[in-house]
Amino acid sequence: MKRVPEVIDAWFDSGSMPIAQWHYPFENQELWRKRFPADFICEAIDQTRGWFYSLIAISALLFGHSSYKNVVCLGHILDAEGRKMSKRLGNVVDPWTILDVQGADALRWYLFTVSSPWYARRFSADAIDEVIRKFTLTLWNTYSFYTLYANIDDFDPRAHELPPAERSLLDRWILAELHQLVVTVTEGLEGYDAFSSGRAIGEFVDELSNWYVRRSRRRFWKSEEDTDKVAAYLTLHECLQTLSKLLAPYMPFMAEEIYRNLVGERYPNASESVHLCDWPAADQSLIDEDLSFRMGVARRVVNLGRAARNAGRLKTRQPLATALVACDPRQQAALESLAGVVREELNVKALEFAGEATDLVAYQVKPNYRTLGPRFGKAMPEAAAVVAALPGDVVVRRLEAREPVTVEVAGEKHDLGADDLLVDVRRREGFAIEREGDLMVGLSTVLTPELESEGLARELVHHVQNTRKAAGFRVEDRIALSVRGPQAIAGMIEEHAESIKKETLSVVLKTDGEIEGYREELSINGLPVVLTMSRIEG
Repeated sequence: MKRVPEVIDAWFDSGSMPIAQWHYPFENQELWRKRFPADFICEAIDQTRGWFYSLIAISALLFGHSSYKNVVCLGHILDAEGRKMSKRLGNVVDPWTILDVQGADALRWYLFTVSSPWYARRFSADAIDEVIRKFTLTLWNTYSFYTLYANIDDFDPRAHELPPAERSLLDRWILAELHQLVVTVTEGLEGYDAFSSGRAIGEFVDELSNWYVRRSRRRFWKSEEDTDKVAAYLTLHECLQTLSKLLAPYMPFMAEEIYRNLVGERYPNASESVHLCDWPAADQSLIDEDLSFRMGVARRVVNLGRAARNAGRLKTRQPLATALVACDPRQQAALESLAGVVREELNVKALEFAGEATDLVAYQVKPNYRTLGPRFGKAMPEAAAVVAALPGDVVVRRLEAREPVTVEVAGEKHDLGADDLLVDVRRREGFAIEREGDLMVGLSTVLTPELESEGLARELVHHVQNTRKAAGFRVEDRIALSVRGPQAIAGMIEEHAESIKKETLSVVLKTDGEIEGYREELSINGLPVVLTMSRIEG
């Protein structure tokens, strides 16, 4: 073995690559000027002292600047316990075990979005499964929802012209979020930030599925094809089509499937593949910052309300009398403009506003003598009085933000932390309350007989829908339904018969005997119920 005489040093030669690959300056001078410096370079973190350095050192010596404009430095992939993968430890993952089971798209999405690229990331099959549960299935279920009802209604987006300005507020909101997403992802990828751009896509898919589609379901379900239903179809189609293009660099196979089924295989003038399409351009006129703010506040309140409902052990389908919100004036104006949305989402009859947060929760701050006694000594009585006079809501906000609470004792200022202060919470009676930053939401927990009856009706509808699926009925099938149970069930059905029939597509609803068909025995709110149903043909 002997050294090749043309090689000065391996790192020197690799650092000379941007010049030597074009045999510059002896030939290809114009081509070299177009390609130098490179837009970006990407390697793992161990190349910081290797190739990254030799490239910039040689270029700086020759030309006075770097040979690349941007660098993406990748962290190492570790095993599930945070150890570096190696054959010696036997913790190396065969990529085919992932590709053959979870697929390349899920693997790519995980590597792009689990953390910033320069951080080391732990890797395991369970981590890929989590990606599938949280993102892939959410997107796929949204796409499947559209295709299911579009096929039932034989809907063709090309047959309708409906400008966004003529669509519902919910449609305009999701379109505003969509076009803001295009801006965010475009700017991110142009800046080589796949991580933040991918996270933005993930957040949008969550909004699309768990807010837009969920709130629009009834628009797709209704039989008549009115303007509202057409608007819902057009809006969801536009979102999915644009999403397929934004997702193409991340999840090329799933993006291709969605695009080809929605566009590529249907329209003769469309690009055959999503990977042959132009990158989407944002329509700035559709971006509505005020609407995005208002809907954002509404969604925060709804999330807090759901947390309060869980804390109060109140079933989701049980209507409640009141949601009471403490917030600032701008947030209140936003919520008032979307009061109907908030009421429906929280399943409450009324949305009201508290004058102050103390109308819902009062905080009393006390000193922790165990930590402050040794610190203040003889001045402890004065310190205790100062702490007791602190405004409780301000103290709680600072502690939640992990910021110190500053007090002045004996002429000196002291920073107190969470270990130094004890906070007693007194909640308004008859309310389940949750708080996040500057927002506080309380749900009334007192149930009237009327509310309990309506809640029972909604539970019945839920069980009937599940029974329809178990019976193998299609979503559009009309049915004859029989419900047998104690007097509480019969009385509730008499009161809510029309809404139950509408929600379950029941043409016939009986309580005085069974009908021939699928039969199921179950318990609804602790009451024994027998359901029988049959499909009505024609």
